[in-house]
Amino acid sequence: MAKLLIIDDERAIRSTLREILEYENYDVDDIDNGVDGLELIKKKKFDLVLCDIKMNKMDGMEVLEQALAYSPDLPFIMISGHGTVETAIEASKKGAFDFISKPPDLNRLLITVRNALDRGTLVTETKVLKRKASKTRDILGSSESIGKIKETIERVAPTDARVLITGANGSGKELVARWLHEKSNRADSPLIEVNCAAIPSELIESELFGHEKGSFTSAVKQRIGKFELANGGTLFLDEIGDMSLSAQAKVLRALQEHKISRVGGEKELEVNVRVLAATNKDLLKEIEDGNFRMDLYHRLNVINIHVPHLTERVEDIPEIAQNFLEEICKDYGMPVKKIGDAAMAALQALPWTGNVRELHNMIERLIILSDKAITEHDVAAFANPGGGTNIGAANSSSASTVTRTATPNYDNFNNFQDYKDYAEKEFIKFKLEKNNWNVSKTADDIDIQRSHLYSKIEKFGLKRSTE
Repeated sequence: MAKLLIIDDERAIRSTLREILEYENYDVDDIDNGVDGLELIKKKKFDLVLCDIKMNKMDGMEVLEQALAYSPDLPFIMISGHGTVETAIEASKKGAFDFISKPPDLNRLLITVRNALDRGTLVTETKVLKRKASKTRDILGSSESIGKIKETIERVAPTDARVLITGANGSGKELVARWLHEKSNRADSPLIEVNCAAIPSELIESELFGHEKGSFTSAVKQRIGKFELANGGTLFLDEIGDMSLSAQAKVLRALQEHKISRVGGEKELEVNVRVLAATNKDLLKEIEDGNFRMDLYHRLNVINIHVPHLTERVEDIPEIAQNFLEEICKDYGMPVKKIGDAAMAALQALPWTGNVRELHNMIERLIILSDKAITEHDVAAFANPGGGTNIGAANSSSASTVTRTATPNYDNFNNFQDYKDYAEKEFIKFKLEKNNWNVSKTADDIDIQRSHLYSKIEKFGLKRSTE
């Protein structure tokens, strides 16, 4: 329910507005002067303020200015019995959403209130989305190798030196590139990312340098390439080891001369771009095999940052896992689950073929499938299904072995919801069997209503085995 504040020194106006707005299911406070109104705004969270202009103690325009200085996104609707065009313009310039004359027209008032609240909601949502989109995840860990990476980023980021980032898939190479950009003098300019492995070799040049209309069959209009888009900022070439030799030659020229030409174009365009590159391949071996240019390698490898495999820094796993746990639970709108010490030790013992990316996926799976606390048995059952290795074998200090469940065929899932339904079904089936199909006990165990559990059993077609 939206919370509104009316500031007006006329009791009749306040009473009328309050009655109308409360009838529309708004939560309404009112006050008879601007000074006390400002105090209320600072103490409580309001979604909208309706404020008279001519008042004792403090003028409505002054209330507007001071309130917006304190809460810039708070929508204000100014009300006055002496309204003029000049007054309305002044109110708008000072940040008011709208201006209404006394006595207010009921329909216009309600429409204006609704529009102001909608705008306030959109402003808030936009800020949240921008924060999510722009937020660069912290590089988590306190190991010596991560400490060296952070130190190198601090030293290298303010320069324009090119950096080659190496490491296995999922180890966090992209994150290093993002922090190099965030801490650079180019942070206010764009960071443009290109996954060289995801673009067909015949299209990579067009993707990087752009093309002119008609330069090839499907070039129906001019296209701006990534080098141009990153002008003044940073270009991150991910998986550069998969780039074709012809594209490598053009990238080398762009690095040497700071100039590019669009495919099918004759004009040279100057570009001011800092290039960061990453690869999971051994580029020296690729050079020996004739798949990568040595001169480009030396151009890119001014500074080398190697991101270690997760198994090389297992002491960082508890910190990373806890961060993922809090983040994912917050996104799902659920209380943060706890991971027991034994469960954390089990996580540290796993092979982590997918590195940090795999750890994130495993934590999400554990959150969905486990109870209020994540145990070592949950890790064994859900964390790495089909891994082929049990925890006991991976951890020589543990005498017990645990059999993992088989990996589902992910091709059977059309979208994430399908997978969530599958996971939910398997989880409920597991709990029912564990409790010998005692529905009441299972409902208490997984903390849902018994009627809800019956609905789930019917939805998924679960039946007790007769064997």
